[in-house]
Amino acid sequence: MIEDAGYGIATAKVELPITGMTCANCAMNIERTLNKKVPGVVQASVNFASERASVEYLPTLTDVDAIIAAIQKAGFDAIPPDETSEAEDVEQRARSAEIADQARKFAAGLLFTVPLFLWSMGRDFGVLGAWSHALWVNWVFWILATPVQFYTGWDYYTGGWKSLRNRSANMDVLVAMGSSVAYFYSVGVVLSPSLGSHVYFETSAVIITLIKLGKLLEARAKGRTGNAIRKLMGLRPNTATIQRDGKEVEVPLSQVQVGDVVIVRPGEKIPVDGVVLEGQSAVDESMLTGEPIPVDKSPGDAVVGATINSEGRLKFRTTKVGRDTALAQIIRLVQEAQGSKAPIQALADRVAAVFVPAVIGIAFFTFILWWSLGGEFVPAMIRLVAVLIIACPCALGLATPTAIMAGTGKGAEKGILFKDSEALEKATKLQTIVLDKTGTLTLGKPIVADVISFNEGASVLNERELLSIAASVERGSEHPVGRAIVKEAERKDLELFEPEDFKASGGLGVQAKIDGKLVYVGKPDWFLQMGIDIAGGNKFLEDLQNQGKTLMAVVVERQLGGLISVADSLKPESADAVAELHRQGLKVVMLTGDNIQTARSIADQVHVDDIVAEVRPEEKSMKVKELQGRGHMVGMVGDGINDAPALAQADVGIAIGTGTDVAIETADVILASGNLLGISRSIELSRATMRTVKQNLFWAFIYNIILIPVAAGLLYPLDFLPAFLRQLHPILAALAMAVSSITVVSNSLRLYRAEIK
Repeated sequence: MIEDAGYGIATAKVELPITGMTCANCAMNIERTLNKKVPGVVQASVNFASERASVEYLPTLTDVDAIIAAIQKAGFDAIPPDETSEAEDVEQRARSAEIADQARKFAAGLLFTVPLFLWSMGRDFGVLGAWSHALWVNWVFWILATPVQFYTGWDYYTGGWKSLRNRSANMDVLVAMGSSVAYFYSVGVVLSPSLGSHVYFETSAVIITLIKLGKLLEARAKGRTGNAIRKLMGLRPNTATIQRDGKEVEVPLSQVQVGDVVIVRPGEKIPVDGVVLEGQSAVDESMLTGEPIPVDKSPGDAVVGATINSEGRLKFRTTKVGRDTALAQIIRLVQEAQGSKAPIQALADRVAAVFVPAVIGIAFFTFILWWSLGGEFVPAMIRLVAVLIIACPCALGLATPTAIMAGTGKGAEKGILFKDSEALEKATKLQTIVLDKTGTLTLGKPIVADVISFNEGASVLNERELLSIAASVERGSEHPVGRAIVKEAERKDLELFEPEDFKASGGLGVQAKIDGKLVYVGKPDWFLQMGIDIAGGNKFLEDLQNQGKTLMAVVVERQLGGLISVADSLKPESADAVAELHRQGLKVVMLTGDNIQTARSIADQVHVDDIVAEVRPEEKSMKVKELQGRGHMVGMVGDGINDAPALAQADVGIAIGTGTDVAIETADVILASGNLLGISRSIELSRATMRTVKQNLFWAFIYNIILIPVAAGLLYPLDFLPAFLRQLHPILAALAMAVSSITVVSNSLRLYRAEIK
């Protein structure tokens, strides 16, 4: 309500690795606990596939300790955040310990289950002789099955109890119920032979062992979906060589501070972010940008931690360390994207919320139906167990998040960073791409092309003096054109004056007093609005604008002094990038503050579909809104501060990673390399990811829709079908359940092999 009223709220956000989850219902249970039972939690999202909780909270009402305590009370555990670089190691150790524990339990289960299964099957098929039907054999089966039931399978009892205690039901409830029915019925037979002679200890043992195997394989497969994060983390060197008291000293990375002077030799990794002081080299930045060509570095250039110094020796001053480095921010972005929930996942969550209770109801209905129809307890019990075991919500819970993890991980490898999974999903629906011109289609480094003075014979304003006073006014401007004029004056060693009473007029021009005279530098249209006559320059305007140059008029005391033209070269890949967007069926619009002639010159070279020219910075978001008003799903691509409102307004904002921090902070997708081909790559990747999500959801749904009725005995009347389909054994149900989850995760992993052009 406060935000709806137009005010902001000071919130904090924490990412917590979670242990102890076994299915999607566990994640939903933690979400409910945090959202409803912890005062001060604004929003909590728990991702079963990545096993992380993303919690936004009010620091004045709660803290991380209270959040972790609530998770523990719900029956799970959370790994506290650590500000040091070893936080990921702590999480990895916890994950490894958890998997090792599961592996030990599986090994124990296998040790007892294999002889139990072989002995039991040998007796059932009459291979072992009459002795195997003696009563003492059932006691041996009981002894073999008990460690499997209560050691290997103990997690299902504890997990099921925690779930029921929190008024929900998860996969553990189904497994515990299904295996317990077979186990305790068999115990009853052993203790009271009047109940029958056949025991099902091997059924309960094989169910638990198979499901434990499936969870182990699933955990390892899920681990591979997080490979991108681990690769990024592994890029950081452990030490750095810094200069202290005139000596080179090797120190742990955690001891490097902002302002330290760092030495990097050829072949070494650059440890932290900084600015080059001495030396020249080529640096491999492919880990950041996805581009294989090394980037030349010289004094004044920025370097990024974890990139590789290929050639010369570099000395640089540290500007960012620890969590502030570019690599740390990329890791954080990828983790947040992988932990977020795509809108398409809402359907699976709604189904999973009611799925387990519904399955329990179906199982008991199946039991009562077959017992009443056939009058036999055992066949009805077998079907009850089969329904409970085969209906696992794991595949449903894994369908979306594993694909999102793989897709965002693949994007990170290509220098494409999605801030959340909603942006990934929305990118598939885009119809129109709006491209800012300066710094996006062009290099964003305009240079002065022409200086034309109209008063050389009549006054003191020759071309050098014209450029000097124009640059003096532009010293107060941050516009790329203004900076180009200043840079050209500095290159020519011209004298620059300190501007007085500087004013900027919203992208149209600037004015200031130079040596007591009021000087204006701006677009020709600006002067027409002010009633200043610049008709003397008309004969040059059209010709220069048709060449794609931006024209700035220089007016001194309301008299035209001359014209300065500025040219900005197209990026080499601009035309190819627009062609790729057209191939994907997208409409491409160019947005620029330049006049229509200059804009058309650029547009003709890249073949955009539409041009919106002479747009002031504050009007860019309005133009995006106009396109949305026509029913278009709009993606906005920009790099500058003045692009931020338009990036925020667009359905998907795409920031050029070489641009400003404001633009990057506002956007939904970041192209780390600045290469425009990343736009089509990000859309292609999002489409491939959402195709995988839909495939996963299809298989997860169809698996349950088909196999639950089969387990319930729907095919029993069809005599021509194989016996294993007419009477689906719980062991086959357990195998099918494990295979379903592994299939979904494996399908998601295919994204890593996808060819993204």
